Amino acid sequence: MSDNPETNDPFTIDVPPAAEPAGEQPASAAPTVEPRPISESDERTLAVVSHLSIFLNLVTGFLGLVPPLIIYYLHKDRSRYVAYQSLQALIFQLVFWVGGGLIAGLFWAITGITSIVLVGLCCIPLAILISLIPFGAYVYAIVAALDTYKGQDFKYWLVGDWVRKTYEG
Repeated sequence: MSDNPETNDPFTIDVPPAAEPAGEQPASAAPTVEPRPISESDERTLAVVSHLSIFLNLVTGFLGLVPPLIIYYLHKDRSRYVAYQSLQALIFQLVFWVGGGLIAGLFWAITGITSIVLVGLCCIPLAILISLIPFGAYVYAIVAALDTYKGQDFKYWLVGDWVRKTYEG
């Protein structure tokens, strides 16, 4: 409650002014803190989450890319294993969802256009198979998650070598 007789507002509190410092104190440098290493159990868990985040794409279409990206940036200095696995999962999802989706869409367009001439009707079974390629990525991601859960160093075909060269280079 205010002690000031000029105001009768019960919610006003008088705060005394802060005392001026006697002299300027030198600014000290902020201490540098080394990132804490992650336990092996946490490393495996983060790697599994990175690989299984591909299932978010079923619901959202593209947000499966966000967890491995966040995990990579938060833990790249703390664990090489987590950084490698999350970066692999991110690149793998990009390749299979963007690349696989474009190839399937292109093949369906060609099939639709050529179906007027009956040749395209023969392409429908192949178009269906090509459309299943992105969904094969789910099976591969489950294999990756199981291997990393066991503590093994999983490497995606083609993607793993490229990520390792880029990450270590």
